[in-house]
Amino acid sequence: MKFAIAVFSPAHAPSSRRALRFAEAVLAGGHEIARLFFYQDGVHSASANIVAPQDELDVAAQWRAFVSDHRLDAVVCIAAALRRGVLDDTEANRYQRPAVNLPMPWELSGLGQLHEAAQLADRLVCFGGD
Repeated sequence: MKFAIAVFSPAHAPSSRRALRFAEAVLAGGHEIARLFFYQDGVHSASANIVAPQDELDVAAQWRAFVSDHRLDAVVCIAAALRRGVLDDTEANRYQRPAVNLPMPWELSGLGQLHEAAQLADRLVCFGGD
């Protein structure tokens, strides 16, 4: 089975950790992830500037490692990212901002990528949000 997974909450939220555990279980079960899509406050999970307290899990780092290790298509909604100050090199230059905090393997793209993922996948599973 092919899954698309949308994450609407930041890395420190329990639903982001649940999304990560679900994604790990999908791959462990022999299934496929068509795309991970980070939207709304979920874009913070991709920020390189997230620092977890020493007594907490660093879920943002776990997401980054998971995406890199499995070479997954991980898309961060550009509109939500810009609104929250999550910028890659291109957007930081475009808006003349001094800092880049969206490293590889993340890709900024539009909401259409979520729609496409839903069309490509057998199931769209969403975590977090209001």
